[in-house]
Amino acid sequence: MRTKEENICLIQALSNANGVSGFEDEVAELGQKETEAYCNVTIDSLRNTYMSLKNNRKQSCRVWIDAHSDEVGYIVQAIKPNGTMNFLTIGGSDISSLPSNKVRVQTAKGEYIPGIITSKPPHFVSAAEKNQGRILSDLAIDVGAVSAQDLKENFQIRMAAPVVPDVTCTYDETHDLFIGKAFDCRIGCAALIETLNQLSTEMLDVDVEATLTVQEEVGERGSMAAVDNIDADVCIVFEGCPADDTFSPDYLIQAALRKGPMLRHFDCSMITNPRFQRFALDLGEELGIPVQESVRSGGGTNGKYIHASRHGVPTIVIGIPVRYIHSHHGICTLEDYENAVKLAVEIVKRLNEETIKSF
Repeated sequence: MRTKEENICLIQALSNANGVSGFEDEVAELGQKETEAYCNVTIDSLRNTYMSLKNNRKQSCRVWIDAHSDEVGYIVQAIKPNGTMNFLTIGGSDISSLPSNKVRVQTAKGEYIPGIITSKPPHFVSAAEKNQGRILSDLAIDVGAVSAQDLKENFQIRMAAPVVPDVTCTYDETHDLFIGKAFDCRIGCAALIETLNQLSTEMLDVDVEATLTVQEEVGERGSMAAVDNIDADVCIVFEGCPADDTFSPDYLIQAALRKGPMLRHFDCSMITNPRFQRFALDLGEELGIPVQESVRSGGGTNGKYIHASRHGVPTIVIGIPVRYIHSHHGICTLEDYENAVKLAVEIVKRLNEETIKSF
């Protein structure tokens, strides 16, 4: 088990890693480094990371634990003559919140350099433009180049360069709060890594496989590939889930900070297996682990493909509440992270062939 300080460092390192969908190399390398002491690790050509506990004993049932490694961000679409760049969003972003935010743009050498998302200054905006509101094509990324040639030769930025928010994760010890980028789903990645760490010293009745899967934000593509490589009997999907406690009426709040992990019954991608879900909820209540429940009208997770793969895989989602996901800055708590890990560990410790068949 990691110390509190070690978990904080793990969460910060994962949050800070550059890894927009399709460019998750840094996260894959970090996942391998953090787990290779107790897992056999492989990485496929998509950059899905597969981790198999070294203490697996070829049991009759296999548990799959998953979290997605990518984050929402941007990609350079075109380079303008003045050295700024048109870009497209990767994953869902609120266009109105983007101007003036700092970003990091990958160079041809694989390094990331700072820039900003900019739009026409208000001094030059006409009345007609003010009335129509901003659209993505009005925005640009500027790293300080003065021409297309300058950008290509001196900054070494090319078309299709990935772009991520330029945010450094901080932890407020007094209030137990993280503020940083990419908690959807890097807080889930951290929970997965720590869950494996704690399970690595247990004598389990199941084998445990895990994945950090790529490209979830653009259609769960990494999990679509991973289902062909893992013959699982049940699955736990970690997520950084959108907290709704700052704008929903009290009776509709289903993912609040400091109320524990959220277990989702329903969203656009999956109807959660009710028997496995009830097993997890009852266990949380029995052990005094705070747990929240949700039914979502939108959203989706890697459970979409996992639960319907092979013979059907009972799957639950353990979401760690994050305020303002899909923006440059999110807020989450160490307390909710720790309870998510505790719940997952206790679930796996109690799984066996008979229990899994009951799902």
